[in-house]
Amino acid sequence: MERADVIILGAGLVGLTLAVALDRHGLSSILIDPADPEKQLAPAFDGRATAVSSSSLRMLQAIGVADLLEGEGCPIKAIRVSDGLEPGGLMFEAPEADDPLGIMFENRRLRGALRDCALAAEHITLMMPGRAAEVVRDGAGVRVALEDSRVATAPLLVGAEGRNSPTRQAAQIAMARWSYDHVAIVATVTHERSHENVAYEIFYPSGPFAILPMLPGEDGRFRSAIVWSVPSEHAGAILDLPERAMTAEIEKMMGGFLGEIGLAGPRFSYPLGFHHAATITAERLALVGDAAHGIHPIAGQGLNLGFRDAAALAQVLVEGARLGMDLGDAQLLARYQRWRSLDTFMVAAATDGLTRIYGVPGRTASAIRRIGMGAVQRIGPLKDRMMAEARGESGDLPLLLRGLPI
Repeated sequence: MERADVIILGAGLVGLTLAVALDRHGLSSILIDPADPEKQLAPAFDGRATAVSSSSLRMLQAIGVADLLEGEGCPIKAIRVSDGLEPGGLMFEAPEADDPLGIMFENRRLRGALRDCALAAEHITLMMPGRAAEVVRDGAGVRVALEDSRVATAPLLVGAEGRNSPTRQAAQIAMARWSYDHVAIVATVTHERSHENVAYEIFYPSGPFAILPMLPGEDGRFRSAIVWSVPSEHAGAILDLPERAMTAEIEKMMGGFLGEIGLAGPRFSYPLGFHHAATITAERLALVGDAAHGIHPIAGQGLNLGFRDAAALAQVLVEGARLGMDLGDAQLLARYQRWRSLDTFMVAAATDGLTRIYGVPGRTASAIRRIGMGAVQRIGPLKDRMMAEARGESGDLPLLLRGLPI
């Protein structure tokens, strides 16, 4: 029987980050995940790239993960938002002496660095692959029996299995959920001209189209990640396009400003939807990441919200342990609930609202959107507030997101 301070079901990016953060402060965890860890690091497992916000990067630096990512990420120095290919729009730029707005990392690189940290950690036990057959949460603690007869116990269980979290479902936590009837097509492309470290969010009535700067490939060619939101009924046909037709469509969506386009890897697709848990805690249980909330990728905040969950929960648990508290104590879980509930709801509501506003077709709606973006561009304090939100630097930040130890 293995015993630890915390059992984490789900060893994705958020689950691994939480485990490493706890380890750095002397708390032990058991990570359980049915996936084969070697397959998780293969390029074909997850073709996505993520814009890690400046505050999330400070946390990765504070817990020793960023050192393993040195030279792997592409800084985002500016973000341009536009309504279609019309001129104008919004431009967010990082001051010269300041941190970039974010860093683009391939998900598999992030996962590899986090896994290396977990393998080297003194207080992390990896049960991978491993699948929970029975989970018991009661006044005495948490007990997880695996299908291969291994058993883990701890005072607290963390559900980090993603959008379809079995732990959340077993706890009968109510959910607000709906589908956008859109699919995100994700691919890495090469292009003729430099992106100059600028990320683009182009809004079309059919769905947003994001161009995210990446480091050059091994052949030295410029690269970007695209996230193309298309109606579900059209997704299959677009995914099945021959390579030349696919690159022609992507080039048209870009307006040709990056020159000739080529595909630099396989295409992936993910259904788009919204979900938000009514509560992120239950008896001896805390939810983090997509197990607690899932949003549209329109603002690139999904993983960063999960990192904020991990930072807040780690601080609550470390400070509770210093006071000698039971880590499954309802007071600790209530503090985590209060800390994260407003932030996640506000970000979820904002991204859902943007998705709906920019999905309204017609010239009148487009003109109103352009007027609104022009106003934001001219009003400095409002623009600064939006940039702080995008960087994850607003509100009551956990210490790790400030780059400080707990």
